[in-house]
Amino acid sequence: MRIGFAVPQYGPFADPDFIREAATRLEDMGYDSLWAADRVIVPLAPSHRYPGGDGRIPEAYATFFDPLSALTLAAVGTSRVRLGTSTLNALWQPPVLLARSLASLDLISHGRLDVGLGLGWLGDEYTATGVPWRGKSPRLEETLDLLETLWSAEVVAHEGPLWTVPPCRVDLKPHQRPRPPILLAGLTAAALERVGRRADGWLGAAMPAPYLKHLWDTALRSAEKAGRDPAALRMVIRINPRITRDPVPAGEVPRAGTVAQIAGHLDALAEAGAHEVFVDVQTTTSARGELMDIAEEFVARARDRR
Repeated sequence: MRIGFAVPQYGPFADPDFIREAATRLEDMGYDSLWAADRVIVPLAPSHRYPGGDGRIPEAYATFFDPLSALTLAAVGTSRVRLGTSTLNALWQPPVLLARSLASLDLISHGRLDVGLGLGWLGDEYTATGVPWRGKSPRLEETLDLLETLWSAEVVAHEGPLWTVPPCRVDLKPHQRPRPPILLAGLTAAALERVGRRADGWLGAAMPAPYLKHLWDTALRSAEKAGRDPAALRMVIRINPRITRDPVPAGEVPRAGTVAQIAGHLDALAEAGAHEVFVDVQTTTSARGELMDIAEEFVARARDRR
């Protein structure tokens, strides 16, 4: 199983010098991948509850470094690790601009980009970016169509319900051909069906193993039905633990626990079919030194379980 870490990006860690320095150190520690998330606002009266913890949006999210800028800093500070978005909201900018930004980042990183896309959970962010909350799924489908065309076609042309691109040349192509891997987030049957039908993998979250397996089986069946190879799909799981000094009851892991307990949970995720796991502990501490100490201990314990 591959082991990743969330690149420092929000709250007290939203500092470009630290992001680049931390990325270099995380690669040296032995991590396989670095991941950046996507938030734009923290509303005072949220339209939706945060899908974790007590339902309140972490205060640190109010200072959120742009994910593609964070990964650009990580790219220039590293040479080996994969760089992924988990997740980038696919709908907050026109697909033509999104395709250009992602192709540029793949070129900067010499082909190390994993494009993780999702739809988000906070309606207020759609309001703030001027994008309709309704109709997200068909908007995502057309976005994926356009990304595929922009990244691979010699002559680009598209006419759909939402966007029209006249016949043209867009010669800036990603380093990875025909395109970078596309991973899709989501926890519904429809989302997992889409993963199997047209993505390279799934961006999931730590959850009870039976439900994790149920969702993954949906993606595998969808891939087979679409005439694709289910074995080629990747499952990447995000863990957002609250790191504790003392062990917690087993039922609280992986939502909380010591570094050893969180690392121990990797066995269960591997049994459920996960190919890669990454942790985000930026809400556990506001101290840079402690963040890096946790990262170093976690990857050491994770390596011992491989």
